[in-house]
Amino acid sequence: MSVIKNFLKWLAGHWKWGLFLILAGVLAAIMTGRMTMVQSVLDQESFAFTFGETRISAWGLLTAMIALATVFWIVGILVHFIDQRIRALPNLRSSTRTLITNIIRIILYVLAFIVGLDIAGVDLTALTVFGGALGIGLGFGLQKIASNFVSGIILLAENAIEEGDLIELSDGTMGFVRKSSARYILLETFDGREILVPNEDMITGRVINWTLNNTRGRIQIDVGVAYGSDLHKAQEVMLEAARSHPMTIEDPAPVCVMTRFGDSSIDFMLLFWVGDVAAGRIVPQSEVMFAINDGLKAAGITIPFPQRDVHMIPPEKAAE
Repeated sequence: MSVIKNFLKWLAGHWKWGLFLILAGVLAAIMTGRMTMVQSVLDQESFAFTFGETRISAWGLLTAMIALATVFWIVGILVHFIDQRIRALPNLRSSTRTLITNIIRIILYVLAFIVGLDIAGVDLTALTVFGGALGIGLGFGLQKIASNFVSGIILLAENAIEEGDLIELSDGTMGFVRKSSARYILLETFDGREILVPNEDMITGRVINWTLNNTRGRIQIDVGVAYGSDLHKAQEVMLEAARSHPMTIEDPAPVCVMTRFGDSSIDFMLLFWVGDVAAGRIVPQSEVMFAINDGLKAAGITIPFPQRDVHMIPPEKAAE
């Protein structure tokens, strides 16, 4: 009794494995001919119908479902094991590992489908009818699914997007790629949202990959100084603020140029590069702006704001 209780306790905590063992046991009983009584009942003409030249009975359907469920379950376990092994290989890119895993998954599931039908005793020549129906389904209801699947294979084969890349979509959505699959890309934005982007959108839309070939990123800061200021000193202050930031790289070096004579200020544009754009662009931009403000203030240079002169006309003159 204690053995049975322990088994039931284990089964309650691992019900998926318990269901798999039950399915495997039933399939083994069917294949060894130990369920002839059940077969004799479900294989009667009252539980059967004919589709063309193919006879389909309740027993055949039950056998096919049990065989397919068991074989697909075994393939799922095998694919998970293979996926873990492939992901442990250090010399492969993440997209290459995902591509290999998806190809192996497709091959194994197709073989599992054929083997499952063969175990169930289904005539495989009837698959021609199923293939025609599948083609019609792909042409109509499954068109998007097929398009996303093909687009996913193209993305993985081209190595255009890797897990961990920082990408920006055409609508301005920006985030890190956390997962690449055959149907979608999982994108995690800076505010923690997880967005499932269909692979078709990644192929047909405009996508910016900030970290495709390198992780460098350029930051631009526009600054205006008051007329009459020491412009050379202002330029040096801005360049020094950019150079002194720890995330700024030396090549390309920071550049500060005068852009225009504005209505209220002489405008400069500061450009500098950070080594790892995935580590952030907003924080170094803010810190450099703080340093520019402090440096200009220490040099006695002001950052003006727009001003307008308003002339009040007396009523008697306005009447004239």
